[in-house]
Amino acid sequence: MSRTEKVRKLAGFIWSIAELLRGDYKQADYGKVILPFTVLRRLDCVLEPTKAVVMEFYETKLKSMNLKNPEPLLNQKAGGTFHNISQFTFQKLKADPDNVAANLRNFINGFSIAGREIIEYFNFTDQINRLDEANLLFLIVKNFAEINLHPDEVNSMEMGYVFEELIRKFSELSNETAGEHFTPREVIRLMVNLLFLNDRNILTQEGIVTTIYDPACGTGGMLSLAEEYIKEHSAKRLTSIS
Repeated sequence: MSRTEKVRKLAGFIWSIAELLRGDYKQADYGKVILPFTVLRRLDCVLEPTKAVVMEFYETKLKSMNLKNPEPLLNQKAGGTFHNISQFTFQKLKADPDNVAANLRNFINGFSIAGREIIEYFNFTDQINRLDEANLLFLIVKNFAEINLHPDEVNSMEMGYVFEELIRKFSELSNETAGEHFTPREVIRLMVNLLFLNDRNILTQEGIVTTIYDPACGTGGMLSLAEEYIKEHSAKRLTSIS
């Protein structure tokens, strides 16, 4: 399956979940539910391989340490820049339909600061209450639990494409110009090539740490292609992305 076909199929499946909102939400508001749920499921899948290790470390060792800032240790156990200490995952949320609202809040509150800030950006608490009152919350959780968004299955670039496709669809529904929300990959690739044009020799030197910073990263398309460019030109390069 080609990347384009894969992204289209995944975005189409996620888009089909939005149809569950018909009648209770205006089409222009679908994104307020679907986008944060997509983010949550992605984070859930990323953390899944280390979830048990993190929880065991937190329950058996970290709680008794009384550390002021335990996040670095938990991030290390999680193998990334964020973690989650809630007992819940999407699979466990799906297994308890009667308490899905409370459990989902517990799941969100279990994220490290960086993870919670992403979800808080969407003002998602209001949507949880609204979905629960409309008896839609469990259906949405159940459907998202069926999607595998682990990086081994959907890499960062493909995930960026999926978000862009969803944003494009939601923008069309709200009569916005979709092009305001993302930049075509061909344009990004040209910009990245121009950005590194005068630094190719530097990128191949030993002991150089390359830092990429995009203060308006959106779905992260420019960061993904910049990282790809650096790895193509220097496989051993240590790259920091923010």
